[in-house]
Amino acid sequence: MHAVLERQLAALAAGDIEAVMANYTPDAALVRFDEVFAGTDRIRATLTAYLGLKPRLLDLTHYAECEDTLFYRAVMELAGRQREAIGTLVVRDGRIWRQTAGFLDV
Repeated sequence: MHAVLERQLAALAAGDIEAVMANYTPDAALVRFDEVFAGTDRIRATLTAYLGLKPRLLDLTHYAECEDTLFYRAVMELAGRQREAIGTLVVRDGRIWRQTAGFLDV
């Protein structure tokens, strides 16, 4: 698994917003179906709320990597409820430059 994803998963598990944000480039964007969060201030706000759901990785079911692009599928627990997570990370200089994220009920 790519080092940036390992760092991100560890930071999320620890609930450490500073460690989470250290993984993003200053011009990063998080793309979801409901909204695009461009820039670290907007990403910090949405990920702070996400950490409030006490995310816990239950199973990383699929993972693929091609150069700077990581694609994953996982089962997460969010606020005590299982959700399927699907997302992509595009890495630049060892940090997340672009991210997509979506959740489905399991």
